[in-house]
Amino acid sequence: MTSLSPADTERLRSAFQRCRDMDGTLNEQLRAYADASREVFPAYGEAVDRLVVRLAGNGGGETAPRPGDPMPPFMLPDESGRLVTLPTLLENGPVAVMFFRGHWCPYCRLNVRAVVQSLDRIEAMGARIVAIVPETQEYTRQLKADAGAPFPILTDLDNGYALSLNLAIWLGAEIQNLLSYQDMAKFHGNDGWMLPIPAVFVVGRDGIVKARFVDPDFRKRMEIDDLLAALESASVGR
Repeated sequence: MTSLSPADTERLRSAFQRCRDMDGTLNEQLRAYADASREVFPAYGEAVDRLVVRLAGNGGGETAPRPGDPMPPFMLPDESGRLVTLPTLLENGPVAVMFFRGHWCPYCRLNVRAVVQSLDRIEAMGARIVAIVPETQEYTRQLKADAGAPFPILTDLDNGYALSLNLAIWLGAEIQNLLSYQDMAKFHGNDGWMLPIPAVFVVGRDGIVKARFVDPDFRKRMEIDDLLAALESASVGR
């Protein structure tokens, strides 16, 4: 099986809603969705396993900024086309710079939703969130609206910023074939089939990385409690 039938698409949609509404941590929701997805679309789960092994063998994301390193600045457009810079975001407190694959990725949608649910606690400590995806503004707007996200979602066209951080990866022919039902060329404005490794960099007001989460397996994300703890620690040091 190299693509999804309408019935399988509906099964995945139902599984997503079930995982989204379940009690539990973000990574418990992600694991539940990964298990359900593997039942519906085993070829994709197996291909992702192989991709993760390949990326880990190549040191995927290993050389991205680490705690103690300066976070390279960016200037990227938000969903309305306004240019957003890292120094401006850092003016009032620490920032979590979060890389996501796109509006179509159920793991990213679960992740963004979990962050939105924690925003009151994040804002109370004077911290901010910014999301970065390789999609055009039509789709960053969609991701923002679907999640009810008040924070900026920036377009990293052609993965330029992700490439500079050694986070951008080529998915490979096998996964391209399995994901052919997703119109990536339309989402990205190119047919390169490049995506960022999902990652989080908690950056202090001094522009220095205080904590990071980088995992070549996009089915795993920084736990919300860990994100909150890192932002709180960075806020204390501001």
